[in-house]
Amino acid sequence: MVMANTVDKNQDYLELDVKHVNPVLHRVGRIVVDRARGSYVYDMNGDAYLDFTTGIAVNNVGHCHPKVVAAVQKQVAELMHTSVTTHHKPYIDVCQKLAELAPGRLDSVFLANSGAEAVEGAIKMARYVTGRPAIINFRGSFHGRTLMATALTTSKLYYREKYEPFPSSIYTVPYPYEYRSYHRGNPDKVLDETMEQIELLFTQFVSPQQVASILVEPVLGEGGYVVPPSNFLKRLREVADQHGIMLIVDEVQTGFGRTGKMFATEYTGVEPDIMLMAKGIAGGMPLSAFATRKEISQKWLPGRHGSTFGGNPVSCAAALATINVLQEEKLPERAAKLGAEIVQRLKKFAQNRPYIGEVRGQGLMIGIEFNDEHGKPNKDMAEKVAERCFENKLLILTCGSHGQVIRLIPPLNMSEEETEKGLSILEKCMAF
Repeated sequence: MVMANTVDKNQDYLELDVKHVNPVLHRVGRIVVDRARGSYVYDMNGDAYLDFTTGIAVNNVGHCHPKVVAAVQKQVAELMHTSVTTHHKPYIDVCQKLAELAPGRLDSVFLANSGAEAVEGAIKMARYVTGRPAIINFRGSFHGRTLMATALTTSKLYYREKYEPFPSSIYTVPYPYEYRSYHRGNPDKVLDETMEQIELLFTQFVSPQQVASILVEPVLGEGGYVVPPSNFLKRLREVADQHGIMLIVDEVQTGFGRTGKMFATEYTGVEPDIMLMAKGIAGGMPLSAFATRKEISQKWLPGRHGSTFGGNPVSCAAALATINVLQEEKLPERAAKLGAEIVQRLKKFAQNRPYIGEVRGQGLMIGIEFNDEHGKPNKDMAEKVAERCFENKLLILTCGSHGQVIRLIPPLNMSEEETEKGLSILEKCMAF
């Protein structure tokens, strides 16, 4: 940390931040990052922080991976932007690669800039192609900050408060969140209850013939890193098929190796009608995508959607390099193995610590849920742990509808030494 007799360069910039940056942009840490490499970020004073946040599941291959940096530098010197005025090779190459990676027959890809843009585009396509207005989403979900994406987001009130009126025809049902359900220990019953709520929608609120899409996260992200019962997507697929509804799977946070497979949907054997991708797709460059079947996309007439910057050549080059790194270094497989080991270790740590309600995860998408003495969500404890970690130069984030969950989202290629260091700090900070 900065000694008393030295100048804190962070503080100078933090004061400029207060002066010139719109305060609506919330940041967690009180440092100004100057550079980053691998699993570490470095502040203006040169202090190193082990990063278990990865820009919220963006830097899956670590910060500034040399192969991604080289691809970006090469592309910048050749072509930076064309928009819709011409085709360009990196855009086509990325679409081809994503079609190869996506589960099932998702062979038609649109590129945008952010997860929220992917959500917006997918909803527009689903409504246009089906001719139906309604959308079913899930309690605890997070789908972005634009107005439609905000309307579809229910993980926390402050994402929605004072932004009404929202777009209409959105119907919300409970996500199968076993730990906070009345059927803890019985995942089948938890799932049955969710499916019953969908059937009640069709009886009480909206005809299934008016529903364009069901939008779902295969692992609940901002809502608490909740892994649903294994048959969840299969049951949704059955309902969608029965009523001609499009199933949209939001892989924005779960995609590109984070959960131990390239996409979390692969665990289920389900083929979505539309799959959303962003965050880890391009190693830190802004890019997102949604993929569908050509038989669907060809019904969406040219010019009915677009993006000035979506599929920028430099971001596309970064995406191709990132995907190559994930495959060459077998990082999804590593995430599966390392994540299972971390969860096992943290579950052992949690024994005889009743304030740790549950340790859960899939791959390197791991949540630790905290309780108070009454078994209720404990936001204060989660925030205290995060603060202690920061003081020990480990960066972590909270999530959950009450802010009661610590989420671990480290680089998929962090070393064994970095893993041990991070977990040792975390366990020290969770010891009360």
